[in-house]
This record gives sequence, C-alpha cells and structure tokens, in this order.
Amino acid sequence: MAAGDATLAELCAVACAEAWRGDGVLLASPIGTLPTIGARLAKATFEPDLLLTDGEALLVANTLAVGPGDHHKVVEGWMPYRLSFDVVWAGRRHVMMGATQIDRWGNQNISCIGDWQRPKAQLLGMRGGPGNTVNHPTSYWVPNHSPRAFVEHVDVVAGVGPRRAAEAGPSASRYNDIRVVVSNKGVFDFDTPDRSMRMRSLHPGVTVDEVASLTGFSLVVADDVPSTRAPTDEELRLIRDVIDPSGLRDAEVKA
Repeated sequence: MAAGDATLAELCAVACAEAWRGDGVLLASPIGTLPTIGARLAKATFEPDLLLTDGEALLVANTLAVGPGDHHKVVEGWMPYRLSFDVVWAGRRHVMMGATQIDRWGNQNISCIGDWQRPKAQLLGMRGGPGNTVNHPTSYWVPNHSPRAFVEHVDVVAGVGPRRAAEAGPSASRYNDIRVVVSNKGVFDFDTPDRSMRMRSLHPGVTVDEVASLTGFSLVVADDVPSTRAPTDEELRLIRDVIDPSGLRDAEVKA
C-alpha cells in the first residue's frame, strides 16, 4: 500500500484529522462521516489524548469503526447530552461542523437560505453554531467547494467568525477560535492580518485558479501554496481496515 494511492476522501480525512493536532486533552466533536474518520484517526495516531464519544453517551478509548454495527467499546467515561454543555462552556471542546454557507470572514450559516423573514429554504436552524464559536475551537467541513457554499456574505450568521466576534466585544471574541475549513479542494484558515480567509493548502492536482473560480470572494493567496499532505501508509491502513472498512467515506466527498 502506498500513500500515493490515496483517494480524495482519504486525503480529506487526513486534512480533517490535522485540525485536532496539538489539542491534547480536549473533547473532539466531529459532525459527519469525514470529520468522524478524521477525529478517530487523529486519536489513533498523533493525538492520543483526545477524548471521543461513541456518538451517544460514552467516552471510548479504542478506535471504533464508523457506521452501524455492534462495535466493541473500551469505555473510559460517561458523557450524557446534558454534560456536554459543561464542556462547551468550559472551552474544553473542538467541534468540526458543516457549513451550508461560509464567508470570507469565517461566518457560517446552517440556518436558512434567503431572507430571514421569508427564507427560500429552511435548514437545521442555529443549532450549536453561536455557542460553539464563542466558547471553544471550531472547524468546518464542506464536502462540495462551490460559490454557493463559499459566499461573500452568509444569509444568516449561525457560527460567528473572528472579525464579527471582535466587533461584538470581549465576551464573543475571547474564546472565538475558527481553526480551519476543510473542503474537497483544500484547507483554508484565517491566519491573516484582517482575519479573512486564506488558502492554507490545496489538495494534489487542484490549482489556485480552480479554487478561485469556485469561491464567491477573493481568497488570500500566498506566492507558493503547499499541497495538503498525503496520508502515511499507517494512516491509510487505519482508514481502510479499522475506521472505515465499509468505505462510507467516498459517498460524502464530491470529486
């Protein structure tokens, strides 16, 4: 098995995993198949102190496979839903959410499309977006990079970006930490002087011009944008044989 044989989904899984690098003893809360694979991969390799649940109410120490099944669990703690708020408010969590829309300033929308008073489409609602983004690290996974997802201005702000948090004052900005946005084209962050989105890396074979054409605003682009790192042989083995032997990862990524 060679790392060069990695599929796009496997590259994205590793990019998601990298979001949790350096977090240490923190509750990882991945939402979606690829973020879940990424979080479990991070814990199984370079970030062993991460805390992960089974998706219900148990903290587990072993690496579970995604998808249905009677998986053996090494239980190391209890995390019922009501306790999750204590973790959120204490800032001891890093969530990777989806984003129906995200703008250049890191504001995220999962609430509705169109005018708030009369939306064209009702989505999930605000959900945990506001609380997550003002209390602890937040990252995003966008499986289809397009101008409809990467927009100049979101229709509704659910997740608060760094610039908007700063404008709201210390209560919103103190713990606001939008780490990365991972898409099927690359990895993006807000490590810029004005806290606008920049290209952090591009997946192999993807060009700057391609991403620019799929983004509804101007990204900050360095002179030399690196490639997203490929999975190691061990990471590929874990993804294919342990974490996602059913191959659910490929259904979530648009090539």
